[in-house]
Order: sequence, then C-alpha cells, then structure tokens
Amino acid sequence: MNILAYLIYFAITYLITVHVGLRFYRNGKVFIHGLIPQDTALCEAINNILLTGYYLVNIGYATVMISFWKTIHNVTELITEITASSGLIILTLGLLHCFNMSAIYYISRKKQLLHPIKP
Repeated sequence: MNILAYLIYFAITYLITVHVGLRFYRNGKVFIHGLIPQDTALCEAINNILLTGYYLVNIGYATVMISFWKTIHNVTELITEITASSGLIILTLGLLHCFNMSAIYYISRKKQLLHPIKP
C-alpha cells in the first residue's frame, strides 16, 4: 500500500508544485521588474532562480515528508497520510508565499524611501 500512496502523493505534489510555480513565475515578473525596472535581463534571471529554488524546496520537502510515514495497511490510512502530507505542503507553500511577498513589499518600501518618486 505504501507504493500506491507514494505514487498518488507524488502525483498530487507534482501537480500542485508545477501549477503554483508557473503561476508565481508568470505573475512575479511584474513585482521583480518593479524593483529593478532598468535591467530586464536581471529581472528574468532572478525570476528563473526563484522558480528553480521553489521547485527544489518543494521536491526536498515532499521527499522528507515521506520519510516520516508509517506503514500503510488500509485505504483509510492511505487517505489520511496523503491528505495530511499534501495539506502540510500547501500550508508551507502559503507561508513561503506570504514571507516572499512581505520581503518584496519591504524592499520596495525601502527603495521608495531612498529614491522617492518626483512629480
């Protein structure tokens, strides 16, 4: 049963990770370009690095979560392990997103204080 649970878990994790990662990648360009408007190539490079780091964190987190699973004997345990682990990954992604958005907000505020926009 554990092999089936691993396959289902990795399929769910893969779909969530890729879908959310691509959405962040596409929509994050605006925020990064707002911080560094004069260098488009640098903005693209930073966005690519952030996407790569996001994927690596998720793959590592999903792999570590499996190491804490117990032996699964029935369908109830299978569903419980998959939902608990998937829920933790989703919660972690949400917290990381809030942290990143806070960092971008504070960086942009600091930039506005150092270089105020002139009318």
